Amino acid sequence: MSDWSIRVVAAVVQRGDTLLVCQRPLHKRHGGLWEFPGGKCEPDEPDVDAIARELAEELGVEAASVGTELFAVADEGSPYVIAFLPVAIQGEPACLEHAALVWDVPARLLELPLAPSDRKFVEWWRMRR
Repeated sequence: MSDWSIRVVAAVVQRGDTLLVCQRPLHKRHGGLWEFPGGKCEPDEPDVDAIARELAEELGVEAASVGTELFAVADEGSPYVIAFLPVAIQGEPACLEHAALVWDVPARLLELPLAPSDRKFVEWWRMRR
């Protein structure tokens, strides 16, 4: 990661064979596209703290455990590097910032209009299963 990049953490929340994705608000970058919940890390903020903060703000849930980075990708056309981390949550997710949320299997997630980096992650996830 270079000095000018901004780290973004994305929570990979699994329930059985399904993964949680959320639809971005229309007024944001990639508005209307689907993504794994999360957001930008504050300067010097550890991943675990950032993901806990973002999940509380976006979905009203608690991060029960956060694993190590599974996959990371630079978001084309932006300074963001998105790190996908496995997260176990406590509570039932609610759309506090997103337009919608869905739990589905990776094959069907690929039928959704995913944000580019999230699509790369789902493709990677399917290849390793």
